Amino acid sequence: MPGEEMKPSLSDIRVLELGQVLAGPYAGMILGDLGADVIKIEPPLDGDSARRTPPHFHGGESIYFMALNRNKKSVAIDLASAEGLRVFHDLVKTSDVVLDNLRYGVAEKLRIDHEVLRAHNPRIICCSINGYGSDSPDRFKPSFDLMMQARGGGMSLTGEPGGPPLRMGISVSDHVAGIYAVVGILAALHARERTGEGQRIEVPLFATMISLLSYEAAFHLYSGDIPGPVGSGHRSLMPYNAVTTLDGHIVIDAHLPKFWSLLCKALDDADLEKDPRFHTLDARNCNRRELMDILKERFSSRTSREWLEILSESGIPCAPINDLQAALNDPTTLALNMVVDIDHTGVGLRFRATGNPVRMSGAENTRYGSPPLLGEHTEEVLRGLPGYSDEKVAGLLRRGAVRGQSGPRTGEGT
Repeated sequence: MPGEEMKPSLSDIRVLELGQVLAGPYAGMILGDLGADVIKIEPPLDGDSARRTPPHFHGGESIYFMALNRNKKSVAIDLASAEGLRVFHDLVKTSDVVLDNLRYGVAEKLRIDHEVLRAHNPRIICCSINGYGSDSPDRFKPSFDLMMQARGGGMSLTGEPGGPPLRMGISVSDHVAGIYAVVGILAALHARERTGEGQRIEVPLFATMISLLSYEAAFHLYSGDIPGPVGSGHRSLMPYNAVTTLDGHIVIDAHLPKFWSLLCKALDDADLEKDPRFHTLDARNCNRRELMDILKERFSSRTSREWLEILSESGIPCAPINDLQAALNDPTTLALNMVVDIDHTGVGLRFRATGNPVRMSGAENTRYGSPPLLGEHTEEVLRGLPGYSDEKVAGLLRRGAVRGQSGPRTGEGT
């Protein structure tokens, strides 16, 4: 209705997240940023292992954990106990999504897989992020981002020619798997509007890495060529790479005819534009070593700041190579509200983290709620959703089937 306050897009969706460390919690955080009610289900003894991830802690709580678990409630349940399992099944009855990144087979062992849960709620959507997928002969193998980047081919393309393979500096398979999980969940929610039934979603980390090979995979499947690393460059485009300046490095992209002409003018080198070795993209690719030698000589005459000003004024795509401090303080980062202040009410800390990049005109600005302490919301949620009495909740706490906030902290250091 006109004048009615717009609610976040997923405000009518409840997610039970059994997430550990990164991929699952990252997906849960995205859903929470978009308004979903995300209830993080944690083991009562020590919770998500990310709570103990160094190097930085405040009040016993890990900054790593804080960065991935805003906008969530924590309910600590012993899923290995019959009583705890019944509590979880009761929560499933009033939820829309169960999200996990447990090792393959663990959900079935705990009896929290889709085959079991749909008997309690036919509309439930279960999304599992795992290593190699249920159809893989390696489905039971432990898997981490490093293994995925290596086995999935990405490391063979990363680094300098002739140098050792390098892992990308961020955990790309975990983050991308989390994003794919959100895509799958949103698609399943849409399908449920038509069918009235939930479904099972599986997102293998390994499959996400293979998907990211994209055009490189298509090139190989067509030609049989096995590419190696190209450093900061691109094996189809030239120039499209980092160049060395008088005091550092910047990146440029002048592979299109328009930008190549503008670059030659910015370098004040009419002969370079006319040189038949570099006149077309194919020619520049065939003679990239010679062109790189020329660019190295030209760009070494001025500082990075000077070149960025010249290139930007000429309309040539270029950028500084920012370290994290510079990237997080970039004027565009700040204009897009991509560094946000979050109050951690449990430890009295206002900390800063990256924001939500999804910008929607039809919903209120993203909320950034406090990351939860272990078991902080156990009693509140159990009284509210399944409607347990105070006596029942007290009995569950006493018998260790669930844990409330009063238990000992799991972090270390300060």
